[in-house]
Amino acid sequence: MANPYVLLETSMGEILVELFADKAPKTVENFLSYVDEGFYEGTIFHRVIRDFMNQGGGFDMMMKERQTKAPVANEASPEVPNLRGTIAMARTMEPHSATAQFFINAKDNHFLDRRGDTPETYGYCVFGRVEEGMDVVDKINKLRTKRFGFHDDVPVDPVTILSAKRFEME
Repeated sequence: MANPYVLLETSMGEILVELFADKAPKTVENFLSYVDEGFYEGTIFHRVIRDFMNQGGGFDMMMKERQTKAPVANEASPEVPNLRGTIAMARTMEPHSATAQFFINAKDNHFLDRRGDTPETYGYCVFGRVEEGMDVVDKINKLRTKRFGFHDDVPVDPVTILSAKRFEME
């Protein structure tokens, strides 16, 4: 069976993502459950670090955090590195704490790859890659950011996820 696709429609353009169901099945299932529930609609890219990554999927425009389900097991693998254009699960320092937030790598970030089984070396699970829309990812990555409450690297001009839907490739 072919890998599923999700189309993220943002206030700055569309990003089409192929999900690696063959490499991170639990993570893809988790992500698609949020997509199917409409969870990501109205969330923003709340953390953007130039030449690093764009993180979203957890906060609305007022920086109010959305309620999530239980964390998903971290399926990070050295065979699926954090390369430019890949999408990975955001998490705390606890390796198995990812819920709904994700990030898109703006460059190769090998220091985020799995190198072992300790909290410091477990890595961040890559579960897909941008197929179309890297120009949008790059535009978002160049935005000016500010501090907002307890949060750093928040875009001055919010980038909203208007919709996140499964996309059928022909």
